[in-house]
Amino acid sequence: MSDVMQACKFSSIEVPNRFALAPMTRTSAEADGTPNALMADHYEAYARGGFGLVITEGTYTDDKASQGYANQPGIINNAHISGWETIVNRVHEAGSKIFIQLMHAGAQFQANHYTDQPLGPSTVSPKGAPLGLYGDQEAWQTPSAMTESDIEVAVDGFARAAENAKAAGFDGIEIHGANGYLLNQFLSTHFNKREDRYGGTLENRLRFVVEVVRAVREAVGDSYPVGIRLSQATVTDPDYQLPEGEAGFRKIVEAVRDAGADFVHTTDGDVSRQNFVDGDQSLADVAASVEGLELILNGGIDETNHQDVANQFPGALLAVGKKALANPDFVQRLKDGKEIDDLDFAMLQPKATITNELAWREQNAA
Repeated sequence: MSDVMQACKFSSIEVPNRFALAPMTRTSAEADGTPNALMADHYEAYARGGFGLVITEGTYTDDKASQGYANQPGIINNAHISGWETIVNRVHEAGSKIFIQLMHAGAQFQANHYTDQPLGPSTVSPKGAPLGLYGDQEAWQTPSAMTESDIEVAVDGFARAAENAKAAGFDGIEIHGANGYLLNQFLSTHFNKREDRYGGTLENRLRFVVEVVRAVREAVGDSYPVGIRLSQATVTDPDYQLPEGEAGFRKIVEAVRDAGADFVHTTDGDVSRQNFVDGDQSLADVAASVEGLELILNGGIDETNHQDVANQFPGALLAVGKKALANPDFVQRLKDGKEIDDLDFAMLQPKATITNELAWREQNAA
C-alpha cells in the first residue's frame, strides 16, 4: 500500500493516514447552533470509513454576525462545547483526529440566529445568488461596513471560539480564510473597498487576517495545531483572482505563517489549476514553496489522482470532498480495492442536510 495510508506526523499530532475529510456545510445543528446526535453519527462515519483527519464544517464564532446559515453549528457557549465534545469523543474512539473549522460569514450571510444585518469589509454584496442548498434567500443583503470596533469583536470571537474548541477536545483548529467568507472578503478587492488601515494595499487587506491568526494562536498556546484555509475563488465567484498574482498569494501565506499558523489548507476547483493573473503555478505550488508550513490540499482529489498529488507534495494531507460525501468509507474502499461511487447531487436536495442525505441513502439502498 502507498505511503498515503501510513501514519504520519502533522503539526504536533500523529494522524493515521494522509487523507482528510474536507470541511463541508451541512446545516444540521439545532436552531441555536448546538451540535446534536445526528451530527455525531455523521462525523463518526467518516472516521470509521478511514479518514485520518476529520475537518468539521464551518462553525460560527460569536453571537453577533458570524453565523451565515440556519442550523449552522456554533462554538460560543457551554451547550455548543458539550455537543462538540460528544462528536470529538466519537471520532477519537473510531481512531481518527478532528479539527474544527472556525468561520465568520461576513457578507456571505443567509441566516443568523442573533441578527438580521450582515457585516462585511465594505457595503459590497457577494456576486451571484445565495446558495439554494443552504436556504431560500433569493438575493444577498447589503452588509454594513465593519467599524474598527466590529473588527475587534470579530477577532475576539475567533480567539474565544478557539479556547472553547480546545476545551471540547479538538485536536486542532482551521480558520476559514477561503471561499468568500469574512477573512477572504478582507483579502478580496471585490469586497474590500476600505480606505483605512484595513483596505487598499495587500498589506492592509491582510491586516485583519493576521490579527485573527495571531489571536487564535495566543488563545490556544504554542504547541496546539492552528492553520488556515485559503483560496482565491469564492462559492459564487469561481474566477476571482488576486490582482497581486502569485507574489501576492505567497505574501499571504508567509504572513499567516509569521502570525502563528502551522499549516495552510489550499482549496480550488482543481488542486493543479493555474489561476493567477501571472505565473504558471497553482495555489498548492505556491504554498508548498513557503518554508515552515505544512499543507492540506483540496480540489478534485479522488481515487484516480490521489497518488500523483501525494507524490508531488510529500507529507501534505489530501482533503477529499465530493467523493467523501458519496463514500464516507472512501479511504477503506481504496484500501480494499472496492468501487468508489460518484456523488449524486440528488443526495443534497432540496437542502444539503444530513437528514436529506440519509433519506436519499435509504431510498437508494440496494
